[in-house]
Amino acid sequence: MKKALIFTFLAVVFTSFAQKSTEQFTSKKLGEDREITIVVPKSYGFDKTKKYPLLVLLDGDYLVNPFQGALDFSNYWDDMPEVFIVAISQNKNKERYDDCEVSIETGLPEEKGNLFFEFIGTELVPYIEKNYRIAPFKIIAGHDTTAGFLNIYLYKETPLFDAYISLSPELPIEMENRLPERINQITKPIFYYHATADGDLKKMQTRIKKLDEGLSKITKTGFNYKFDDFKGASHYSLVLHAIPNALYQFFAVYQPITSVEFQEKIVKMESGYVTYLSDKYETLEKSLNISMPIRLNDFKAIEAAILRNKAYNEFDELSILARKHYPKSMLPDYHLALMFEKKEDYKRAQKYYINAFNKEPIGDLNKDMMFDKSEEMKKMQ
Repeated sequence: MKKALIFTFLAVVFTSFAQKSTEQFTSKKLGEDREITIVVPKSYGFDKTKKYPLLVLLDGDYLVNPFQGALDFSNYWDDMPEVFIVAISQNKNKERYDDCEVSIETGLPEEKGNLFFEFIGTELVPYIEKNYRIAPFKIIAGHDTTAGFLNIYLYKETPLFDAYISLSPELPIEMENRLPERINQITKPIFYYHATADGDLKKMQTRIKKLDEGLSKITKTGFNYKFDDFKGASHYSLVLHAIPNALYQFFAVYQPITSVEFQEKIVKMESGYVTYLSDKYETLEKSLNISMPIRLNDFKAIEAAILRNKAYNEFDELSILARKHYPKSMLPDYHLALMFEKKEDYKRAQKYYINAFNKEPIGDLNKDMMFDKSEEMKKMQ
């Protein structure tokens, strides 16, 4: 019995954290086994329908921990979604240099670099997609040599990845000129982040800044771009500054409504509060391929904006949206009751508070509250 309890406890502990494993991946393209680290999101075993964005890490042996830490921390606060990580080891035998071999004349992969490029695109990513629940949104990240190499996926007619994190990239020949031209031709949405620092390697820094000049001029819809030039950081320490900046850039639309967003955007609107909320989650689904119920706190933020601006008719639309996402809860009827109460139609307000009483509690809405409100509306008639 004691052993069974210990096993159960360990199982609970294990499934409450992301599961990390290192394994050998046999590549026919490379003709060798490659070490990869897979980090499975902690909720993977609980929700059998949920799919996760994929993050492929080059230089994965030393980038996996800082990326995992940033993602775990931000997901704890619901600022970012859980992400499925695949990290490729490239430094035990200095494989990264052969892996990223490019022609000094064309800047395109050659020899082992060409095989490694195909290994990721035709073996590793398809394997992960086949064996795990992966959302369509894919990210790739690397540092210096590997950061320059990952940009080559953008040269493809249909790029494999949707988002690119290039940390102090060592750029192949002419990439600072070719990449902006190429991105201008890509029709799918592209997220792009790169960074340098004042303590970075000077020979790389100049070209990185020139790349920024070209990318900054791109104004087409669907190009989400950010560049950082960190002060007081080195070629190596900039990585720890850049990782959260890049991830928060890519997943900005995922974040709940913040107090700044509420005060500076939503409250200042004259109308369209519910449309703002539904558009926020539609953008999340379209840009990141992440579908999720609207957070209760976001409903409460829109409720507060409606009340502050006395746009009571919008509660009708908010109720419809609440019924779509929380059909068994008190929320839809509560919004209707609130609308009629504020419009001084106390009879109908009482009706919907009673209706809410008979539904499931949610958040701070409970049966005692609905009963008290219905009694209050009865006295107001």
